[in-house]
Amino acid sequence: MIDIDDKVLSDLRSGFSLPAKPEILQKLQVELNQEEPELGAIAKIILEDVATSAAVLKVINSPAYGMSRTVTDIKQAVMFLGVNCITQLVTGHLLKNAFNQSDCGISLERFWDNASDLSQIAMLIGRQVKPTIPVENLQLVGLFHDAGIPAMAMKYDNYAELLTKATQRPEKTLVMYEEQAYPANHTIVGYFLATSWHLPKPICQMILRHHDPEYLNGTLDPVTKATFAALKLAENLAFEAKHFRSCADWHAFRDNVMIALELSDDEYTDIKEDVEEFFIH
Repeated sequence: MIDIDDKVLSDLRSGFSLPAKPEILQKLQVELNQEEPELGAIAKIILEDVATSAAVLKVINSPAYGMSRTVTDIKQAVMFLGVNCITQLVTGHLLKNAFNQSDCGISLERFWDNASDLSQIAMLIGRQVKPTIPVENLQLVGLFHDAGIPAMAMKYDNYAELLTKATQRPEKTLVMYEEQAYPANHTIVGYFLATSWHLPKPICQMILRHHDPEYLNGTLDPVTKATFAALKLAENLAFEAKHFRSCADWHAFRDNVMIALELSDDEYTDIKEDVEEFFIH
């Protein structure tokens, strides 16, 4: 279990320049908290931001969502997918634009490209193995689970070197290397960011504990367990496709992930081949 005490939170508040929750997300969450959120009101809030509207429509019309016809406006999108799904899509878009490259020691374009790949792989896994997992949850946790990394790169000048070390020397996880060098690791920073943006509590916990093998041993509802397992499988398969070896912590998660997703070895191999094909295209 990961314990976050008041001192850690205080240090985060004073030491990290984390992006504030955008106004459009605040408005959406206020509307969602109404007894009966109005689809029209949700659409109107999103339409106030042209870039966000365009980004949401682009994601909805991607193969990952498998829509039977092209969605051409936000009102249609809200009606087809529902307010929770749309809000999470908006959140993902806003997050990608919340960090400033000039303040960050890593390439944000490369970071978000990798995060986007991973979220698409997680959605692919969900669609093939566990269609009961809300696709928007897989997309959001895929994008957001490592959101502490850009914040760490903004805070620490040598963070890019540590990232490279963690990739080249997989005998330890990134979290282990971070804890040797810094007061906090990227999972805690990402959790703090997610909670400050008022993301759903299960998503926040997955962000906090996505390198904690004990998480899948806890008392989790089936959807949360399957969502987390799909994330970890996607994380490893994406890493294998790029680096030709497993993630540093995959051995600690593998058995529980296979059980949570009810995967056989043959099914795992089939998904792995699909992911390799994803990167070829």
